[in-house]
Amino acid sequence: MRSRSTSPVATDPTQVFSDLREVAQRVREGLFREMPESAEELPADEMPAGQISQYAQQERDRVLSAGATGLEKLAEGRDDEISDEESFGMEAIVLLEGRPAILVQNHDFAPQVGDWAVLDGHRAAIRESIARVGRVEVSGHTSLDWVGTAFLVGPDTVMTNRHVAVEFARGDGSGWTFQQGMGASVDMVEEYGALPQDSSPAYEVAEVLGIHADVDMALLRVSPTAGSGVLPTPLAVAADAPPDLPGRPVYCVGYPAWDGRRNEPESMRRIFMDIYNVKRLLPGTSTELVPEKAVMKHDCSTLGGNSGSPVFDLGDHRVLGLHFGGRYGIGNYAVPLWQMVEDPLLGRAGVNFV
Repeated sequence: MRSRSTSPVATDPTQVFSDLREVAQRVREGLFREMPESAEELPADEMPAGQISQYAQQERDRVLSAGATGLEKLAEGRDDEISDEESFGMEAIVLLEGRPAILVQNHDFAPQVGDWAVLDGHRAAIRESIARVGRVEVSGHTSLDWVGTAFLVGPDTVMTNRHVAVEFARGDGSGWTFQQGMGASVDMVEEYGALPQDSSPAYEVAEVLGIHADVDMALLRVSPTAGSGVLPTPLAVAADAPPDLPGRPVYCVGYPAWDGRRNEPESMRRIFMDIYNVKRLLPGTSTELVPEKAVMKHDCSTLGGNSGSPVFDLGDHRVLGLHFGGRYGIGNYAVPLWQMVEDPLLGRAGVNFV
């Protein structure tokens, strides 16, 4: 098989799917209709780009059909017979089914098929995870109205990336303060299909507790805004590493944003269907630990707006890592949080290590 991976997650079908023939059959059965992702059907005129044209749907079906043929050849050991078109189609299937970007609506997600049907058995715990992740909104910024993702790690503390926080905070020699004329908040919803008048919990960033000097991390103190209610209990942050980290199922929750500078546009469209800036559930696997660099690698389908997203262990739903970036065609990177248990900044912030 020719090596031509352009996938943002850089994984091949044999690493992603447990049964190639079963996936090929399911893809063929789903041709000529949209693969389900949203928990509800919305009118065509509410789709971001309007109604998907008949030609675009036919082209998508053609690509997936070729990919199904490629999976069947791969399952039969006929790798050398797989064409470029079939390889391209397999990549599309990996992105759509193997590493999906599942829309969150009404604090929930649609039932899944195939290998990720396992998510349905964890629905209650995943819903609890989803409820503790929000979008970092800013006021007074010259060009942005939101800058990344954050998640609740202490009674009144959220964690995000340094490169998110510096969009509205600055160091003054003795600590960190807001840039002049700027403010920030964390909106815990921002879901696709939510109406502007829908109430959503939002918490004001009251203080920049600290921005880490060595890793891409910031901790912010938050307080409820009018009508948002009390803060939920914090997420459990892993105090130790799972013994089988490489290959362990994980998931991110966050807000992928269009990122054409660092990702191939057509690959993004196949995953995200031109719907960006809203909350998504992004399953995948942890792929490698590089302890000397304080990096945990994973292959969830993240984009720029996922900066500050938590990487959860699907087994016990503790937060294993703080996602901070990725490289197209290679993979994604997170801070392994269990390595930070003794860190003074996290201790002062009251991070909920478990």
